[in-house]
Amino acid sequence: MKSGYTILPVMLLSAVHVSAASVTYTKDVAPILNKSCVGCHRAGEAAPMAFTSYKEVRPWAKAIRQAVLSTKMPPWLADPAHGQFKNDRRMAQQEKDTISAWVMAGAPEGKRKHLAPAPEFLQGWNIGKPDMVFDIGTEFEVPADGVVPYKYFRIPSNFKEDMWVEAAEIRPDKRGVVHHVIVFMAGGMAGAGQQGGGEGGNLLVGFAPGDPPMNLEPGTAKLVKAGTVFNIQMHYTPNGTAMKDRSYFGLRFSKTPPVRQAITGRALNFGFKIPPGDPNYEVKSSWTAKADVEINGFMPHMHVRGKDFEYTATYPDGRREVVLKVPRYDFNWQLAYELEKPLVFPKGSRIDCVAHFDNSPNNKANPDPTKEVKWGDQTWEEMMIGWFTYTVPVEKAIVSQNRE
Repeated sequence: MKSGYTILPVMLLSAVHVSAASVTYTKDVAPILNKSCVGCHRAGEAAPMAFTSYKEVRPWAKAIRQAVLSTKMPPWLADPAHGQFKNDRRMAQQEKDTISAWVMAGAPEGKRKHLAPAPEFLQGWNIGKPDMVFDIGTEFEVPADGVVPYKYFRIPSNFKEDMWVEAAEIRPDKRGVVHHVIVFMAGGMAGAGQQGGGEGGNLLVGFAPGDPPMNLEPGTAKLVKAGTVFNIQMHYTPNGTAMKDRSYFGLRFSKTPPVRQAITGRALNFGFKIPPGDPNYEVKSSWTAKADVEINGFMPHMHVRGKDFEYTATYPDGRREVVLKVPRYDFNWQLAYELEKPLVFPKGSRIDCVAHFDNSPNNKANPDPTKEVKWGDQTWEEMMIGWFTYTVPVEKAIVSQNRE
């Protein structure tokens, strides 16, 4: 533990750091929840309950304490020994101790005058007001049960000129039946030379549990070419109630010409065959930089047999470093890891990914440990993708992108 009191049990730590008698929701706990929780725990967002007021928080006090002390919440799966990430969601030990002491004291509200203003959110969006909004073009009827194969909706951008996108966000219409959404770019010049096959293309933005919207640094943007068609991949998961879904996404354009183009790359392996019952099957993939780039973040992707995932950077001089390690992968949290400082990646540098899969009966999420498992879209099949985002100077971006 960061506190250094490693020989003491967690409950005793709270007494060491925080006086329970003085801790209140308004003065001490609300600021922590505002910083770490209400981004998701508010009306209209992914979490099933809101934490924006004492009335909303109080019934969940004990559950909140248990979740933060067990590090179940806020969700964060990266090994702290490798890499520093600007979107690190972990609570400081002092914050955990404060919540614990508050709950042990009976979760008092405190004086209203101590309550700081809650963070302001634009209703329905995390990226601010979009400049343009697109939807899937129809009300798709999701059945009450059964399996819905991946659906693809092609929506023309109608862009007459190249556009630079600095922020993008997908909003599922019916969250209860939408597992994930990916918006690819195709048509025009956008898909030229890209590594996406089949229904793929150049990834613009995605949505999945835990996956934040795209919100790039100032001066950085993704290029959407004139004539682009948005190819929207929808993964629906029936939940017992028939629904009509019309999910949508918003784009915010750069107000000034960007100096860096952001590109989403991937190191993937299509060819694996996971034997029945194998508890630790290894799959590898690699990607080599064909120009000087900067790596900005990572997002590992597997399905329910995914066990762990590791990214290693190998440089032209032979130096190697683990840049992200996820020792306990969780399909329920599709997290992205944004580097505190970009990795300078000279031409010829390589990203090596190693993943392990648990196809044994010990994996409680395993649909069928008696089956050999190959690449496939559905969650009872598997994937092995090491997504990553990199940037190149705008004057070199088109050359770099078309060489993918």
